Amino acid sequence: MNDRIRQLARCNERIQNFFETGPVQRAAIEEFAELIVRECADLLPADMTHGPDSRPLLQVFKEHFGVAE
Repeated sequence: MNDRIRQLARCNERIQNFFETGPVQRAAIEEFAELIVRECADLLPADMTHGPDSRPLLQVFKEHFGVAE
């Protein structure tokens, strides 16, 4: 996952505390966030594009959250 997940984790005090407790807790939050991102990505049409370069929206979405293909 990327910095965006860390930024979002800091938006909620309880999640932030859990996220910053240690590497096991951090990994649990990151894994959970990745599951949510993947679930949302599965709802996007594969042929939908984004931006002036017409990159696949699915790719842009996953890159934004640092989720590998």
